[in-house]
Amino acid sequence: MKKYIQELWNNYRAEALFFVLLSASAVLSHWLSRFIPAGLYENAFILVQHGANTAISFTGAWLLFSHSDGLRIRKYSAYVLTVWGLAEMFFLFQTCCWGQPVLIAGNEALTAYMLIAGNFLGWLLLIYPTETLRPGWMNWKIALWQLLPLVALWGLDYIVPLDLRWIISLYPVALFGLVLTHIRAYRIWCENNYSSMEHIDVQWIVRYLIMLSILGASYGYMMISDHPCRAFTQNWLIEFMFIYSIGEILFRKDPWTEMKAESGEEMPVDDDGLQSTENRQKLEQWLEAEKPYLNPDFKLMDLRVVMPMNRTYLSQFVNDNFGCSFYLLVSRCRVEEAKRIMREHPEMKISEVATLSGFKSQALLTHAFSKETGLTPREWSKQP
Repeated sequence: MKKYIQELWNNYRAEALFFVLLSASAVLSHWLSRFIPAGLYENAFILVQHGANTAISFTGAWLLFSHSDGLRIRKYSAYVLTVWGLAEMFFLFQTCCWGQPVLIAGNEALTAYMLIAGNFLGWLLLIYPTETLRPGWMNWKIALWQLLPLVALWGLDYIVPLDLRWIISLYPVALFGLVLTHIRAYRIWCENNYSSMEHIDVQWIVRYLIMLSILGASYGYMMISDHPCRAFTQNWLIEFMFIYSIGEILFRKDPWTEMKAESGEEMPVDDDGLQSTENRQKLEQWLEAEKPYLNPDFKLMDLRVVMPMNRTYLSQFVNDNFGCSFYLLVSRCRVEEAKRIMREHPEMKISEVATLSGFKSQALLTHAFSKETGLTPREWSKQP
């Protein structure tokens, strides 16, 4: 258990610090917002925040539409930002023309109607991770089924003389849980196709879900708070999340796109071919002689040089014959190469060893080495 906890900490240390800092900032912001005069907030701050939200939403939508490159995820996210921008424009128009801010109800708590509206916007934010983890899964039919509970709760709010706020708050939790179920499958797929988890690991989704969780907790505080400036923190959290997600969508490496570009024709391979000892020896000899894993960008489809199969069969072949994913197979080869280099060149720096053995960084070498041997490269090199 201790080793497992240590591994989790090593893998998600940055995410843990991100969670602590963002949570502390949100709590501090909620506390400080209580000192903002209500009149100043309603006449100035809220206009600036809604204006900034509108500008960020429409600018982000324009960037994603302009650089969509035929990617469905960018088009979906651009539509989401457009919808959010229109909603923010409505909030801004209502505040300026009627003097009735949507999310500030005097000394009253948020109504069920306001919570349903907030949950709809939360549902929009969950489209990005869902589409990224399972491309093509989200369609209009699934979207309507997911939104049906909101419509039902809206109707119940008028029929049932009960406080439905806490029931309504469970809706985004259910959607959040649905996204979590996709993460493991996504990581397994990456490990079966790539030799390095850099840029294609699940850290990005962990950070995104952390932001969603903090955003949801902040909204929960708004649900019970009666302070007129309670929306101040929520607005800047939304702005921060939008800017982060736009950057991720534009610059994060998308393994699904690469898979589509490299997918070959379905080539029938019988069970004997997948279990062939001759094929395994052929692959092992090629790995030992050519050392293709020294290329940091080495990936599953590169095996077609000696194994003329498509992606599905190659992945199955590696798993069946080596008892591990492609990622772990290559990681072990690189660790063995690092051991050889350290034995022959004990004076060499660990960072240089990492580069020569195929790792993109010293941190990746240390992580793989520790997982394989239980020791860091430096500790291993000092052994007699």
